[in-house]
Amino acid sequence: MNRLIADPAALVTITDDLSILTDMFLRLIKMIIAPLVFATLVAGVAHMGDTAALGRIGGRTIGWFILASLVSLTLGLIVVNILKPGVGLNLRLPAASAATGVSTAAFSLHDFFTHIVPASVVDAMAKNDILPIVIFALFFGVGLAAIGEAGAPILKGVEALSAVMLKVTGYVMRFAPVAVFAAASSAVAKQGIGILATFGFFIIGFYIAIAILLALLFGVSWLIVGPSTKRLFGYLREPFLVAFTTASSESAFPRTLEALERFGVPERVAGFVLPLGYSFNLDGTMLYCTFATMFIAQAYGIDISIGQQVVMLLVLMVTSKGVAGVPRASLVVIASTLSFFHIPEGGLLLILAVDHFLDMGRSATSVIGNAVAASVVAKWEGVLGDGPIPVVTVAREA
Repeated sequence: MNRLIADPAALVTITDDLSILTDMFLRLIKMIIAPLVFATLVAGVAHMGDTAALGRIGGRTIGWFILASLVSLTLGLIVVNILKPGVGLNLRLPAASAATGVSTAAFSLHDFFTHIVPASVVDAMAKNDILPIVIFALFFGVGLAAIGEAGAPILKGVEALSAVMLKVTGYVMRFAPVAVFAAASSAVAKQGIGILATFGFFIIGFYIAIAILLALLFGVSWLIVGPSTKRLFGYLREPFLVAFTTASSESAFPRTLEALERFGVPERVAGFVLPLGYSFNLDGTMLYCTFATMFIAQAYGIDISIGQQVVMLLVLMVTSKGVAGVPRASLVVIASTLSFFHIPEGGLLLILAVDHFLDMGRSATSVIGNAVAASVVAKWEGVLGDGPIPVVTVAREA
């Protein structure tokens, strides 16, 4: 289509029309996310029965997230330093002062911590702002568990809400193949297949790093969870493909939750770890941040010392956690990092043309990373079963 239609205006019209299908699918997914996260997390916390279990699972989850983020960021640095995709780049570099259209607002510790506590849970749900919803659900679930039998009718209603939302998810996912086709067609029609050749080394280098990260996740899961890791990755095939083709890890959330329950991860664990992971453990995005930042520095011939790269890694560990719910969050993080290290922000324009194709890989990888995190935490808790029946039993006895 990109080659057959010469009129740019007509091409824009066609790609915009195709994007209607993708946008509708993503909006249907967003329609589900808030009530599904709330219901599964509240039910899970209430079934834990005590705050000690909640604190233990929370501590293990955050510990895993910190380690996974460090590994992802470090891997991005290692691969980009070995391959050097930006060195000798035969592209016209944007002016250092060129406008990127991406916010470069500095990370604010005050704004981050005040943001995660919702002033209104209704507002957070309306915006699909996952982290504030998680915070409210944690308080609600703990309170529900504390009042005992008096809260039984509410808990029953929350469990029913979760079941309904999963049923609605089944209906929505029937539309997925159409949305996937539209997303892929629109991206190729808009950019042209030639853009992949122009940035070929950069794209190949990034996907090599992604492949290594996926292999690491598989290996670590095998060591901790065991040979059943092969079954886990088999269950994750569908959510992985949905995230890859739509370039949205959020679109795969309901299916990932179902896959984990099929694998034997209790709903109380999966419903707790996954929402946190969407804010704190986007492994693919972490890798991309260091990889893309160093690529731009290499393209401009700017030498970043090992010491500066270590500082970059630590800065990204913090700043990347403060943009949960921000559209194209990785670009926002990269823009602020470029500014911090005095790398021309105009270099962001280099990767904007292929960002969609890269977003496909990092979104799908983040889905795998969060699913592995939930499985590992369940294994550490000793509640990883063999399927849905053991999961329900454990959750209700906890």
